[in-house]
Amino acid sequence: MSIVMTGGGTGGHLTIIKAVKEELLNEELIYIGSTKGQDKSWFENDTQFKSTHFLPTQGVVNQGFLGKIKSVFMLIKATHKARKILKKANAKVVFCVGGFSAAPTSFAAKLLGIPLVIHEQNAAIGSLNKLLRSYATAFISSYEENSPIKAYPIKKEFFEKSRIRDEIKTVIFLGGSQGAQAINKLALELAPTLKEKNIKIIHQAGERNIEEVEQSYKEMGIEAEIFGFTTKLSDYMEKADFAIARSGASTLWELSAMACPTLYIPYPYAAADHQFYNAKFLVDQKVAWIMRESELDVKKVIALLDENMKEKSLKLQKMIEKNGALQIAELLKNIQ
Repeated sequence: MSIVMTGGGTGGHLTIIKAVKEELLNEELIYIGSTKGQDKSWFENDTQFKSTHFLPTQGVVNQGFLGKIKSVFMLIKATHKARKILKKANAKVVFCVGGFSAAPTSFAAKLLGIPLVIHEQNAAIGSLNKLLRSYATAFISSYEENSPIKAYPIKKEFFEKSRIRDEIKTVIFLGGSQGAQAINKLALELAPTLKEKNIKIIHQAGERNIEEVEQSYKEMGIEAEIFGFTTKLSDYMEKADFAIARSGASTLWELSAMACPTLYIPYPYAAADHQFYNAKFLVDQKVAWIMRESELDVKKVIALLDENMKEKSLKLQKMIEKNGALQIAELLKNIQ
């Protein structure tokens, strides 16, 4: 019998599947995603999956009237295809991480009476996961007290490289592989002060912005380690003593696993403002800071450099539970 994994569109969803599947090395795995988004680039050639399937789908939210009708017809057609794949694979469970990619397979699972396990990455529950929650055999969320698994599925390397931060010697700016203009602007405004304080700079500027950002640092006579996309994010995070970052779920939990104190600047257009609520979850526990883009104040950010990093770093290391991916893998294996 197969374990079928579905969902994606964005790296935040796909990171979960990648972490969990690495704990299922001896299981027969099938992946069903979408032709849109990042699904194919992540898993089309992944040999751990017995087979991968990419169905034509698109999101329904944020579409115009005609776009919504088209999306619904695509969903019905894709659900029919997913139903055939599940039957042929003799699926024993479907693991859904949300996103429009997950809809056809999740609906097909319920039509066939196959157990559905959902992982929600964000503090504000996504539209599809909210719709499917009542039908799920298990609903996993690190933000909810009654979740069967509280640990977030993070790759082991982030825990292995964790350390207590005390003195700030290096600051990392994380705007994602596509970059974040607000974080880039803030980094360049802070750079002269960081140089005065002898603090090194690591800056994920985004693939499209690297040359422009490099030139800006050069004009100021400031050295900085600049990158866009990377497969070695944990190495960069390990060097840092303080982070300024977006608060997508993966970034937030990876920095937390690293015990790296962070100022979060949520992406203001995230669905249901979920990046704000992700960061607020940590801020409420006094282990992080948050500023909306509209509230950014360079002087206030500079003041944070004198805060007690060690206190927050210790709290993070104690509160972040390990082995989330392994726990989810065990749950999937043991479902009858």
